[in-house]
Amino acid sequence: MQEARRKTTSRRELAQRPDFEQISPEVGELDEQAMEEALSDDPDETLTTLAELTGATDPALREHARRLAGRLFLDLARRGPSRPRGVGRLRTERFRPDGGDIDLDASLPAIVDARASGSAVDPDELFVRAWSTPDTAFCLLVDRSGSMGGRPLATSALAAAAIACRAPDDHSVLSFGKDVVAAKSQDAPRSIEIVVDAVLALRGFGTTDVAGALLAAEEQLARTNAARKVTVLLSDCRTTELGGGDIDPADIARRLDELVVIAPDGEHDEAEALALAVGARFATVEGPSGIVAALTATLD
Repeated sequence: MQEARRKTTSRRELAQRPDFEQISPEVGELDEQAMEEALSDDPDETLTTLAELTGATDPALREHARRLAGRLFLDLARRGPSRPRGVGRLRTERFRPDGGDIDLDASLPAIVDARASGSAVDPDELFVRAWSTPDTAFCLLVDRSGSMGGRPLATSALAAAAIACRAPDDHSVLSFGKDVVAAKSQDAPRSIEIVVDAVLALRGFGTTDVAGALLAAEEQLARTNAARKVTVLLSDCRTTELGGGDIDPADIARRLDELVVIAPDGEHDEAEALALAVGARFATVEGPSGIVAALTATLD
């Protein structure tokens, strides 16, 4: 599976953004106070500008933007619910000092053996009964086909941060066009900041293979033992590339445990049709500032 590669944008191109001169008045500079003020006035435009700045040709400006984006996107993502939901249940687990009450039935062989030999009980042979909630694993699919810069890029990065906050140790983030690119694989530990930066490195190009993306999500989630497995598809779902053996995306979608489809507002007809056909939950977003609320509404 490919890794994301960053493309750069010149200062002349960035200057076409309406708030760029205030945010970066000089070469290599990023005024964080001006960024905060712009964020209060128009969050979608400001987040879009910040996403574009992470690909600036100017190395000093690019690094400033990447550090700020890592902090800001993570902060915005954490403002939504991130705790796992579900009905708790009792289960037997290996002993931990704070894990729960000793399970005497499961621990009895170790206790008997210790008494017979006159030695202390080995804690590694003890078990406890503890309440737990069902684990949840996520695979986020980001459509990078066509024009991936600007607003879609910021939306995708914030979605990645929100998914990572919900399941820090059990999620994957894949972008797709004709091929699938891994910002994070299911079984590869990466910090949230690194995942967000990898998504911000993406730039759009090529065709759209929705079926291939859903196949990749199925493969990623097959690596986890989580009780709940959720695929989040962030795309308008306009298929222009018949990959995956020319399989209908709906046929693959029906094989997934859970599917959530989130599409850009005004470009959602195909995405909504796919969601209706397979019984997936569906939402639209106007820009990056709405993605956390859309995820909350569809996942909780």
